[in-house]
Amino acid sequence: MKKILVVDDEPNNLQLLRQVLREHYQLCFATDGETALAAAEQQRPDMVLLDIMMPGMDGYEVCRRLKRNAAIGHIPVIFITAMSESEDEARGFDAGGVDYIQKPVSAPVVLRRVQTHLSLVRARSLEDSQRETIYMMGMAGHYNDIDTGMHIWRMAAYCSYLARLAGWPEDEVERIELAAPMHDTGKIGIPDRILKAPRQLNDAEWQIMKTHSRIGYDILCRGHSPLFALAAQIALSHHERWDGSGYPQGLAGAAIPECGRIVALADVFDALTTKRPYKQPWSIETAAAEIALGDGRHFDPQLVALFSANLDGFAAIKHDWDIKEAELQAPGLNMLRLHEQQAMG
Repeated sequence: MKKILVVDDEPNNLQLLRQVLREHYQLCFATDGETALAAAEQQRPDMVLLDIMMPGMDGYEVCRRLKRNAAIGHIPVIFITAMSESEDEARGFDAGGVDYIQKPVSAPVVLRRVQTHLSLVRARSLEDSQRETIYMMGMAGHYNDIDTGMHIWRMAAYCSYLARLAGWPEDEVERIELAAPMHDTGKIGIPDRILKAPRQLNDAEWQIMKTHSRIGYDILCRGHSPLFALAAQIALSHHERWDGSGYPQGLAGAAIPECGRIVALADVFDALTTKRPYKQPWSIETAAAEIALGDGRHFDPQLVALFSANLDGFAAIKHDWDIKEAELQAPGLNMLRLHEQQAMG
């Protein structure tokens, strides 16, 4: 059962909220700001219902202090108050509150607001878990590669930028940025002797290497969400070529899913412009010229045109990720922590 901390200096208000909520939630109570902060730390509630006008520390300050505490700052706060001016509401949101409920309270309104925000917390938790899964799946696909560095994350940023330029809706742009890092998931099924071969692969080895597209698809298509459906499609199609000479299906032109065409271009651009054990990084201009040579052969001509016309944007993304890569070298910092810091903004 979810736990709610109710904070109000008026016993009658506490009793009213107790009557409204007791059948649905576990409750704890506080009558002043200091006690509320201590209760939040000790009880770790799922939500705080917080009065504003209290003696001593008011609700705004209680909320600000709660939000500054890393251990409890994630707890959503709903203000319950008789104050109704828009300036008062703005102060509450600035302090970190998520909603307001006006006094005198209505039982149905209280229940619906609490249910809504607890559902949002649950959705955010599921989203965070999904993102962590994506990061780990992306890393799994490159676990045995010694030359990828930040490749999958930087490449995903290129993909989202190119998808936006191509006119994708914003929710689909976000989805391809999450799906693209899983494009090489199937490499976990390729033997180390091939992945780590310090030489050019022979024909038999290359045929095995090419199966990673199908392996990745077979793994990712077991997910039923739109995100994993997109990731599976990308895994299968990102080595197809516009002229039909790619693999595994030999698709050509518009028969190749656009997501695969986007990832194909972004993947090659990133590979060309980053240092690998066997090569120094190419300049952005030299890499762009190489991409242009693949126009109509390896790459979708329309995507090449968008890429070429917006090269400064791709250069800016590379610059940003070069900085992040340097930050990643800081002691104790890993990729998931870096993304958490970005999310906290």
